[in-house]
Amino acid sequence: MARLLFLRPVLLAAAWLSVWMISNAGVAEAGYGYHDDNDDCKSRVASIVTEKLYGDMFKHKDDTACPAHGFYSYTSFLRAAERFPDFGGDGDAATRKREVAAFLAQISHETTGGWPTAPDGPYAWGLCFKEEINPPINYCDNTSTQWPCVAGKSYHGRGPIQLSWNFNYGPAGQALGFDGLGKPELVAADPEVAFKTALWFWMTPRAPKPSCHDVMVGRYCPSDADVAANRTAGFGLTTNIINGGIECGKTGVPQVDDRIGFFRRYCELLGVDVGPNLDCAQQQPYSS
Repeated sequence: MARLLFLRPVLLAAAWLSVWMISNAGVAEAGYGYHDDNDDCKSRVASIVTEKLYGDMFKHKDDTACPAHGFYSYTSFLRAAERFPDFGGDGDAATRKREVAAFLAQISHETTGGWPTAPDGPYAWGLCFKEEINPPINYCDNTSTQWPCVAGKSYHGRGPIQLSWNFNYGPAGQALGFDGLGKPELVAADPEVAFKTALWFWMTPRAPKPSCHDVMVGRYCPSDADVAANRTAGFGLTTNIINGGIECGKTGVPQVDDRIGFFRRYCELLGVDVGPNLDCAQQQPYSS
């Protein structure tokens, strides 16, 4: 059964004196069948986000003030995307751009080092962190017999989506070809693996939730329960999938505003409209 986890807050270490805290993010257990790399099935992401545009989007990711400086390279992003060629590859040009903008916005919120008065604005500081700072626990769920913890390992938040808990590291590693339980630290050591875990989550449907990919490319078919809960397609539904238990079904949630702020900026840079249903204030969260 799919499970929703809530990550501990990641404190934003501002470059100078200011500190702004962005709260919890959720990652769910899932599996996804992706395409292998070959000449006939390559990612379109490079045609959507050029290296220059990537640098403009993440102006400060390599500042020494960011703990992840030098980690999230453009090349690593493209290589990871090649494992999931449907990402940024479904629909018309506007749909493809909007999906990529949505993904980058969500991972930017999870890893941001920005604050309201930051240079270039708070939405130029995505990909500043690569793992949770001072995790209070090792995120081992001993009741997960399918994905047993390895002694001495910590399953705290790592990577662009802040993957957490053994019951997420296990299936992520299985899907992507690394030892998620025995070597969880690889997610914060290898930038290509880090991006792959984020894309694995993005592309993965987990009942009763659709994948974020399907939502953004128009493949989402709401169930009767979704209709009753007003879970309508749009960027806001991806937030519900990621962290709806904390952020959705209510108004005035700063985390939601932060996610939308990144999304608006990236859509503007890509020259595409943001589409409908930006927030999830009127949506009921999923129960699992």
